[in-house]
Amino acid sequence: MADFAEGTPCWVDASLPDLAAGKRFYGELFGWTFDEGAGDEHGFYTQAYSDGKNVAALAPKPDGRMPTVWEVYFATPDAFALSARIRSAGGRLVMDPMEVGPFGTMALAADPEGAVFGLWQPGTHRGFEKFREPNAYCWTEVYTRDKDRVDPFYETVFGFVGQDIEDAGVEFRTWSPRGSKPGPETAIGGRSVITDAFPVEMPAHFLVYFNVDDCDESVATVQRLGGRVTAGPFDTPYGRITVVADNQGAVFALLAEPEPEPEAEPEPEPEAEARSETRSEARPEAKPQAKPDRDPEAGSQG
Repeated sequence: MADFAEGTPCWVDASLPDLAAGKRFYGELFGWTFDEGAGDEHGFYTQAYSDGKNVAALAPKPDGRMPTVWEVYFATPDAFALSARIRSAGGRLVMDPMEVGPFGTMALAADPEGAVFGLWQPGTHRGFEKFREPNAYCWTEVYTRDKDRVDPFYETVFGFVGQDIEDAGVEFRTWSPRGSKPGPETAIGGRSVITDAFPVEMPAHFLVYFNVDDCDESVATVQRLGGRVTAGPFDTPYGRITVVADNQGAVFALLAEPEPEPEAEPEPEPEAEARSETRSEARPEAKPQAKPDRDPEAGSQG
């Protein structure tokens, strides 16, 4: 598997009070299976799999005062160099880069508004083996109150190129990797603004999205398992979305992508029709050739 480009989300994990309860919740919601987990030296870190491919991890919180949260990690070939750029751009390191056995090097950082994100320099663990598919990670966005501080930070640190979305209903910007043309086709994440519609105590944060086949059905499963809905479901041009919290309080979003529009059957070219009519008029005595009916469904599939 090719390495993720620097600044691309490459991994997510959840810090939970009760690891066993988390495995039951996400195992039923997404159909995930889990490995036996690492030992005490790696914090009992437990990887989740979908279709036999790694998609995320769960870990017990080492300190009950730590937040119960989903964290996103951005890829980098050099966690130390990236950490230096974060500091010089006005961010801070929550946890300095540290080696995690042969698996890689990780760090935790915060942007100028306090939103926390991870860095991952791969070793034997390269990142997602499955993403942007059902029951796997698909998107992330940072929520902030001061976009004028946050936008230059990420665009300096990671080289993101941004595009503002005018019809999003809020001030929203998508980010694409360095050197790419900004837009929905290349976007790997986004930035939204915390408005007055949100609780005043809500801090700046990243929201992690998972792809599902049916948003409403997944919401019903979340509620049955003891989770709760915090927003939605609602429809967007990119699919049906809801924001939920699991049964321990970790917040994440679900996205069911819209069904692709069927391809329209191509219309015959006017010149071809004219040529056909001309040939028919010139040969009135010719016997019509049998022509099988065309299956409209076959035509619509291209």
